[in-house]
Amino acid sequence: MKVSEIFFSIQGESTYAGLPCVFIRLAGCNLKCRWCDTTYAQPSDAGEELSIDQIIKEVKKFKCRLIEITGGEPLLQKETPEFSSRLLKLGYEVLIETNGSVNLEPVNTKAIKIVDVKCPSSGHDGSFLMKNLKYITLQDEIKFVIADRKDYEFARDFLEKCIKDKTAKILFAPVYPQMSSQELANWILKDRLKVRFQPQMHKFIWGEEKGR
Repeated sequence: MKVSEIFFSIQGESTYAGLPCVFIRLAGCNLKCRWCDTTYAQPSDAGEELSIDQIIKEVKKFKCRLIEITGGEPLLQKETPEFSSRLLKLGYEVLIETNGSVNLEPVNTKAIKIVDVKCPSSGHDGSFLMKNLKYITLQDEIKFVIADRKDYEFARDFLEKCIKDKTAKILFAPVYPQMSSQELANWILKDRLKVRFQPQMHKFIWGEEKGR
């Protein structure tokens, strides 16, 4: 597998925010989002070639049971489903962060999928595979990265039309630092949306420092 980096940090997003977590960032992405904060992981050759056994050996050093496989787009690598299943068998809790443009069917149902549905400001609205909706379970999470009012309305409408009762774990994340957190919070409250306001906690701690 092509690995951009492996590091130990505080989980800054999702319903797991605030917990210590081991991050395995895989190299390669099929999108070039305007707000991407890990552009160094976009090229498929921007990582070190490691076997699943080598990665697991590194992961064990941190003595942490929460793992996130991220990218790039981790599901572009065909070994990712097998890798996540190996981790699950070893007793790890596994999160997989994906942009939703790659088939979710091969992913182990015990892994928690954090699916980033791209809003218009990203430049990739419409990239979400609608067939992936049937692979979203109650434990999975849907994330929208929001930069402006148009993004907010897109996310609100997508929830109403597409998500419904698929999962209650919905994240609205303001683009840091472009989107006013206060403004987004006010929109959510005004519309009485049952979503989680999700600023990127790690950026409040470490800013844009790589590997955090």
